[in-house]
Amino acid sequence: MEIVLSILTIIVSIVLVLVVLVQKSKGGGLSSNFSSSNQFMGAPKTADVLEKTTWVLAGTVILLSMVSTKVITSNTQNRQPLQIAAPVDNTEAPDMQSPQPTAVPQLPQAPESTPEPAN
Repeated sequence: MEIVLSILTIIVSIVLVLVVLVQKSKGGGLSSNFSSSNQFMGAPKTADVLEKTTWVLAGTVILLSMVSTKVITSNTQNRQPLQIAAPVDNTEAPDMQSPQPTAVPQLPQAPESTPEPAN
């Protein structure tokens, strides 16, 4: 659920950025190219639509952020704490009374002859 909310928040944020970039302050920008009059075939001005879209997307980002915070905090409260093992006590000396190896095993020796170089 956390991943779905995160992906939705990212998508809505990217769309919000694109909508804001399309607008220009004081009613210019791309919206002025698409709306030559106040209404076109019964639709309101493009600037009004972009402004309303901006407000809706901003509210959606805020709502998704609050829902994600609630979901994440409820999931962390339901999780079990980690079981950590007790640390090893290395302060005692090793037991010197136990039998120790008597000899180190020897590796086989390589032959002493060297091969003759080929001509």
